[in-house]
Amino acid sequence: MLLLLSVFTKILHTTHSITFPGDIQILKDLKNGLDPNSITPGSCLSSWDFSVDPCDHLFTNRFTCGFRCDRLVSGFSRVTEITLDPTGYTGSLASTGWTLPYLQTLDLSENSFHGPIPGSLSNLTGLNRLCLSMNSLTGPVPGSLGSLSLLEELYLDNNFLVGPIPFSFNGLVGLKRLELQQNNLSGEVPDLGKLKNLYYLDLSDNRLSGEVPATLPTSLVELSLRNNTLFGKLPNSLGGLVILQVLDLSYNELNGRVRSFLFDHPSLEQLTLSHNRFSSLEVVNNEGVNSKLIALDLSYNELRGLLPAFMGSMTELSALSLEHNKFTGMIPSQYAVKAARPGHGTSPFERLLLGGNYLFGPIPGPLLGLKEGSVNVSLVDNCLYRCPDMFFFCQGADQKSMQDCKSFGPYIP
Repeated sequence: MLLLLSVFTKILHTTHSITFPGDIQILKDLKNGLDPNSITPGSCLSSWDFSVDPCDHLFTNRFTCGFRCDRLVSGFSRVTEITLDPTGYTGSLASTGWTLPYLQTLDLSENSFHGPIPGSLSNLTGLNRLCLSMNSLTGPVPGSLGSLSLLEELYLDNNFLVGPIPFSFNGLVGLKRLELQQNNLSGEVPDLGKLKNLYYLDLSDNRLSGEVPATLPTSLVELSLRNNTLFGKLPNSLGGLVILQVLDLSYNELNGRVRSFLFDHPSLEQLTLSHNRFSSLEVVNNEGVNSKLIALDLSYNELRGLLPAFMGSMTELSALSLEHNKFTGMIPSQYAVKAARPGHGTSPFERLLLGGNYLFGPIPGPLLGLKEGSVNVSLVDNCLYRCPDMFFFCQGADQKSMQDCKSFGPYIP
């Protein structure tokens, strides 16, 4: 009987969870580094009571949530995930030692952490997901983060970070998703061509300059460089992103031609190039019948010439905005048919915005039968003098004056 009791006691001892002491200290440092007033009663962090073993008391009233432990080392459990609930914790991340080699996920997003991103986060060599978005972090992005070779997701968006994107990020060869939007980052977009697994890249709403990179990962599915100060022409390399579905380069200073391969792309569904300085369009040879585009926005540029008729032949296109450019001529009949009565297998226009150009001539017949609310069409601020307010697509703004229209093009009747 004593022998059985001894064996049972030994089994209990070997299965008992003992948190690695260094991991406990990191958890203590994290909690102690926060403003106590930001730790609300009932939150995950408020339940952390270090009078007992953390990993052995997960999901009890002592440690209700906030991290996960795995038994990775003989005799010890190691912390593999820290995820704080978004309740407005405030404090500095620099007060924590960050020596957790088995940590796989660190998610401190949607709080009020301030100060710099500590370079010691590079000690988290097992990390595959780092999320610090929607805080108040300042200072530069540490180049040492480029050494986290197992990292798959990196979220530093919606902070106040400054300086360049580190060139060392090209070493994050396992990275699949990179979000740095809504900061004050500057300098050129670095070469990220070695990131063969990167499918999502968002660098929008920063102060990045230079040209659109000529070398981009061919694995990209979504690319957003919106609202920066990028200039120059579109690189040919964009045509090599053969699985790209979403491209947003709006609110920059890009110029030159909008390339034809964007209208005949094998997978591109959303293309937004608005608020730039593009002056012309390249026409595709096959009238765009192979295009996968669903939404196309070229508004607020300096595009000239006749409206491209081929856009009315794109079978999937349902949202087209060409407003506030310098297009002239008559509205192509293809546009009107696609908005009013498209053929079988063709998506109708749900949005057709052509205002703010120099279009003239009669309103195409199919548009005259449209009922208000059936489709979003706008033809305001053009030279369409036979566009009375009785038609909903003529409401909201006047047509240009005769003087403005004649000064733009004397051939406008």
